[in-house]
Amino acid sequence: MLQLELKDINNNSKGKIDLSDEIFASKASEALVHSAIVAYLANQRQGTHATKTRGMVSGGGKKPWKQKSTGRARSGSSRSPIWRGGGTIFGPQPRDYSIKLPQNAKRNALYKALSMKLSDNELVAIDALPVGAPKTKEIAKVIKTLGLSKKSILFVLPEKEDNFILSVGNIPGVSVTRVADLNAYDVASHDNLVITADAIAMLQRGEEAA
Repeated sequence: MLQLELKDINNNSKGKIDLSDEIFASKASEALVHSAIVAYLANQRQGTHATKTRGMVSGGGKKPWKQKSTGRARSGSSRSPIWRGGGTIFGPQPRDYSIKLPQNAKRNALYKALSMKLSDNELVAIDALPVGAPKTKEIAKVIKTLGLSKKSILFVLPEKEDNFILSVGNIPGVSVTRVADLNAYDVASHDNLVITADAIAMLQRGEEAA
């Protein structure tokens, strides 16, 4: 079984923590991680964009001029797309961008993303994080002590901690998520992961997002 050094907020070693080979030594392909990220981003799109076709633009009910004998090109409506104020040709219309991936594929993509972070030494296991009163300065000090300044960081907690979320809210590039919401995109889009021992235990019990 894999092991990772467990640290405290002062960057002191607290021993080793066992890691599941299934999660942190995943053999899934990197292409699966890419597919999961593409699906995640696609599913964030609302798809509510819309333009008005000639049938949706108000006015234009009367034929601008008679069909013949004017010397001008025939025209049936002033709301034709080639007229100013007319409709839009082939403009975007509301659509569903969502991509469905099997739950097992999402899970394997997450495991592979975590495995890649571990192999690149971008995964930090910490025994606990301060979750008391919101104090940005205290969390900024922890980040500096861990040697993660000027890097994008994802803190992974076992449960939602409102005070901790408020503490990191003003620190650029720092995000917080709970194990139940963890996904391949969040892992891949940050330089480093800082995950608590309790969060690792939950992850290895299969309590991550399905």
